[in-house]
Amino acid sequence: MLYSRLLNMEININCDLGEKSKFHSTENDPELLNIVNSANIACGYHAGDNETMNMVIKISKLNGVSIGAHPSFNDPENFGRKKINLTSSEITKLIIDQYEILQKVAEKNGENVTHIKPHGALNNMACEDFDLATTISKSINNIDKNIIFLVPTGSQMEIAAKKLNMKIACEIFADRNYEDDGNLVSRSKDHALITDPNVAKKHVLSMVKNQALNCFSGKQIACEIDSVCIHGDNESSLATAKSIKENLLSNNLVLKPLNKMKKFN
Repeated sequence: MLYSRLLNMEININCDLGEKSKFHSTENDPELLNIVNSANIACGYHAGDNETMNMVIKISKLNGVSIGAHPSFNDPENFGRKKINLTSSEITKLIIDQYEILQKVAEKNGENVTHIKPHGALNNMACEDFDLATTISKSINNIDKNIIFLVPTGSQMEIAAKKLNMKIACEIFADRNYEDDGNLVSRSKDHALITDPNVAKKHVLSMVKNQALNCFSGKQIACEIDSVCIHGDNESSLATAKSIKENLLSNNLVLKPLNKMKKFN
């Protein structure tokens, strides 16, 4: 039964990359780009610079990995993880500016940005705030209606983007636990992160096959799942990425970059 349900099902593995900062190294990025299908690239506001953007894009191009912007609050001191209240116009400028920064680097390499995924506090706030989610959705939709909006499944961003008939990919997090409301367990809690690759691979396969979130309490929440996010800033990210990829492939799933998935073509 499981075999038939997963046979030829398409899924994507994405990772936050190019996040060079005092918090995080890009040492594992080249090897991660041999594993994942799509790269969410820091655009210099929470981490990264032209050098890291160029490096990630060059390797992504070689490996057939799709390129995405990973916009955040302009807050490198806190790695974009501090809540900042901005106006709608300021949010729009934040998204567009970071997309344009990365798109310029991509064009120099003969590539294009094909998806956008918000980072850190901006992402977390928009998961719960429909107005903020709508502002971000409209900003992306106005850049290019063909850009895929990569959103946490069940979030306000998913709802807002669907209202605008946008191209959206719904993601789950391989290395994070979920609360009963579908939001991520806060990083301030001891059980926020999943650091054991074997636990992570089982966590992911169960969610993908059931199209449901596995909450830490044992509760399941039905949802859409197109993509699995690996966080590149975890010590175990490389082992986790390898383990998840091997487990998905051995269970007959088809791994593809976001822009190559049938859903968007």
